[in-house]
Amino acid sequence: MTNPLADKIKALIRTNGPISVTDYFSLCLADPQYGYYRVREPFGRAGDFTTAPEISQLFGEMIGIFLIHAWQEHGSPTQAIIAEIGPGRGTMMSDILRVVRRLAPDLYAAADVHLVETSERLRKVQAETLTGHDGKVHWHASFDSLPPGFLLLAANELFDAIPIRQFVRTAQGFRERMVGLDADDELTFAAGVAGIDASLLPTPAITVAEGTIFEAAPARDAVMATVCERLRANGGTAILIDYGHLATGYGDTLQAVRNHQYDPPLANPGRADLTSHVDFEQLALRAKAEGLQVNGLVHQGDFLVGLGLLDRAAALGRDKDLATQETIRDDVERLAGAGAGRMGELFKVLVVSSPEVTLAPFRKKAR
Repeated sequence: MTNPLADKIKALIRTNGPISVTDYFSLCLADPQYGYYRVREPFGRAGDFTTAPEISQLFGEMIGIFLIHAWQEHGSPTQAIIAEIGPGRGTMMSDILRVVRRLAPDLYAAADVHLVETSERLRKVQAETLTGHDGKVHWHASFDSLPPGFLLLAANELFDAIPIRQFVRTAQGFRERMVGLDADDELTFAAGVAGIDASLLPTPAITVAEGTIFEAAPARDAVMATVCERLRANGGTAILIDYGHLATGYGDTLQAVRNHQYDPPLANPGRADLTSHVDFEQLALRAKAEGLQVNGLVHQGDFLVGLGLLDRAAALGRDKDLATQETIRDDVERLAGAGAGRMGELFKVLVVSSPEVTLAPFRKKAR
């Protein structure tokens, strides 16, 4: 089976030499002709992966409850923007708004909803999902074009899709990892010439074996800085949810997912979703450097249970048949449980605010 994006990338490499992992990542997801987000319907059972909001309404409802709580702790401002970056099919925002309309009608009345979405196709899907909120929802191609004002921001699985740079330990120290061509004209990883600032490494290069990978994410850092700048200027809270690690370390986390299965990252460019794990320690450090309060950084399971997920699930299952109750239990397990196929430990939740506020389920004001 021919792959037009693979052919395009190979031609690029033949002409200009190997490309960086960052460039490969960007082409796979965003090439205007053949990029994954341009040509695939990634979400749901028919797609390549299922996100937490698609598993159960409970996820979006918990985020809605959290945003109401944040709004109240910030003093219930009379004007507010509820925004989401990368809203997928609009499922999470739909669940958030249902809860806000029911539990905080004042916030619902005061708030405008702004979605940051670059795909025309997905905007249409989101508009359909959110038909019950006519006139309230506005779309933006970039976060920078949001109007000023107090902001409640949610982003689920945003950072994992922002390209990373990879560096590989060689005999000469760490070198940028590139994508080139092997003797059979197939895509392959190779070490380039660019090095890395040693101060970015978690431990000196000499302490790790050759072949060890280190990932840096300047593009993610830049997005985080933009979010923080906005919150500092206008006030508000952002909740950022993604899979990744709490502490910076070594390791290759570049992964491709196709039809709900892992796929070799170089095998099907443009036809598989390409992501990597998010380094939450770096995002939290950026927030602190920008003068924001880091309310907390916790496992998704602890966050959801701390907010009352189990009570909400019990209420949802009350008076329902056994099969429905069983499904709700399974969903809770998948969202908050630990181990293979579950999101509770793999996914992390980072919450940042300006000015400082104390927010549940975080126990204290984190500095």
